[in-house]
Amino acid sequence: MVARGEAKGRALARGVLGRRLRALAPVVIPVLLAIADAMLVNGLELDLEVGVSMLAAAALLLRRRFPLLVFLFTLPGLYIGYIWFAPMIGLYTLAVRRPGRARLGLCAVLLITAHFFPYPLSDFVLTDYRENTQVLIDASVTSAAPIALGLLVRTRQELASRIEDLTRSRRREHRLLADRVKTTERARLAREMHDVVAHQVSLISLQAGAVQVSTEDAAARAGATSIRELSVRTLEELRHMVGVLRADGGEAAEADGLAPQPDLEELPRLIEMSALDVTYEGGVVAGASGTKTVERAAFRTVQEALTNIRKHAPGARVRVRVDPVDPGDAVDSVRGGGSGRAGSSARGEGAGGAGRAEGCRAAHGLRVEIRNGPPDATATVPALPGGGHGLVGLRERAQSLGGTLEARHTSDGGFVVRAEFPYGAG
Repeated sequence: MVARGEAKGRALARGVLGRRLRALAPVVIPVLLAIADAMLVNGLELDLEVGVSMLAAAALLLRRRFPLLVFLFTLPGLYIGYIWFAPMIGLYTLAVRRPGRARLGLCAVLLITAHFFPYPLSDFVLTDYRENTQVLIDASVTSAAPIALGLLVRTRQELASRIEDLTRSRRREHRLLADRVKTTERARLAREMHDVVAHQVSLISLQAGAVQVSTEDAAARAGATSIRELSVRTLEELRHMVGVLRADGGEAAEADGLAPQPDLEELPRLIEMSALDVTYEGGVVAGASGTKTVERAAFRTVQEALTNIRKHAPGARVRVRVDPVDPGDAVDSVRGGGSGRAGSSARGEGAGGAGRAEGCRAAHGLRVEIRNGPPDATATVPALPGGGHGLVGLRERAQSLGGTLEARHTSDGGFVVRAEFPYGAG
């Protein structure tokens, strides 16, 4: 019960009522202290002293908006009613909000005067030096203490504000430095890609061109032509990618067209040049419903899946489907799988991530499915390198667009890659 009560108390303190109490406390508490001071000094009998003391205490409600006027309004309470809290609180507020030296000095003199001279003034005895000296010292301390405390609080506030500004400035500098490092790294990657990859692909294109010219075999000439076309296309995409890396903002550059823009219209050409037994079922007209970003993601998914099939399931029959996702459609639940040979290969392309199941559900989206059967046992497995990042990259691309991707083995020894992307993403 005690714990439950404490929990309710904390919830109340964090609620609307708690916030209002925290906002009202700095305004109301000084007024209550001033009223208590007036009652202790002057009693409860209504007379002039009690009246001016209560008015001085009530004036503290406006001390934040009119600090100078409120302080001046409390001086009669000090002079006539002999109260201390109201004028000291007023002078403290004035020091925090209007810390002019001349203003504070004049107000300090006024407080000392109201404190030093008695009411009525006829009771003042000039020759009582000892008592007058004590009262003057007391009045000076009474005026100096709230001013010193107010200036200290204001200095602390200014220091906190400057530290906050400095922190924001440091964060901005860190972001600028990080952006500069990223730009430098992108430029270095662009140089490496251009110097290494472009050189090798250019040699492949030249060799394919030489075979195309010198051979008399029609099949060899057709193969050399395909190799040459692929090399040229690779160089073109590489040129665009180098442009993205060299740009100051990679995402903005991609949106402006620096990056290659393959879409669903190019899928038949990609499948034709894949050298695989592929059945293509396209149920979406390119550009009719989706965005270029979604179509490009679908193209890259098919491209990576076909690459993995060539690596790990040579000779397998492949079916590629691209169709819209109706509201309420759901992909079948998927099973976890280990590393394997087929399709998009859990062995070569991120074994752990490829085998994990992910639910794939999107409304009004685009579904891409690449399914292959078991590999042909008589086919030669090409010794192609694999970085182990293909499926990981596809899954990250799908998630960045608000979609999902699953990759799993099938019961017939094949593999399936299925991705869904919502329209309007990117």
